[in-house]
Amino acid sequence: MDAQYVALGSSFAAGIGLGPRAPGSPCLCMRSINGYPQQLARLTGLRLVDMSCSGATMRQVLHGGQYFQGPQLDVLSVETEVVTLTAGGNDVRYVGDLAMMAGSKQHSVAGWFLRRVWKGPMPAEQRKFSELSLNLRETLTEVRRRAPRARIFSVTYPSILPLKGTCPALGLSEAEALMMRDVGAELAEITRKIAREGGAEIIDMEMLSRDHHACSPSPWVNGWKKKDGAQFHPTLAGAEATAREIATALGY
Repeated sequence: MDAQYVALGSSFAAGIGLGPRAPGSPCLCMRSINGYPQQLARLTGLRLVDMSCSGATMRQVLHGGQYFQGPQLDVLSVETEVVTLTAGGNDVRYVGDLAMMAGSKQHSVAGWFLRRVWKGPMPAEQRKFSELSLNLRETLTEVRRRAPRARIFSVTYPSILPLKGTCPALGLSEAEALMMRDVGAELAEITRKIAREGGAEIIDMEMLSRDHHACSPSPWVNGWKKKDGAQFHPTLAGAEATAREIATALGY
């Protein structure tokens, strides 16, 4: 039976650490039963094929090559009615650098090791925003070609950092938070821009979660100190909020 709903993306869709592994999913993808696609399927009753995979880049969504897997969008068909896409952070080392910055400060064996081997965050000029834009544009074009009837939702990453400053939960200095805030903002803006150009609907979790960053009383995403889920990834509340926003947009 063809899927009504296909979920594409990285760990922010896969729901890493938010519960048991989704049955039948690749172990390395760390796709849980509580990622927002899984929750959305339960809310709406849509038949889901969840292709999200932790660590995926936009290029891997489009062309495959992650853990010997093919392109995520290969499961799309003319029967597909809903597509969600959350990816891009791995392309520009957003979450990876956040974790390395915080992890290298820890008074532990892992922290000691990172301080000796990590060369520091990627310089701004080396972050592949232009390549991400091209791959995102091509991905949305290919999704539309393969699933011409589908409503396509481009879902931005939720806000990890507060609009200014830092906090103990992040494990980042003021300067580090400032630098990575710019990376997150650019990632969100590219996602919005290419979605508008490609005719996709935007679920702007970056905007909607600005009062639910990792330093807030009710975080939708973790800092280094995690509530549930994984470090610098959505909490269960964050995944639930994303699923609700898409369900509302679909009329449920």
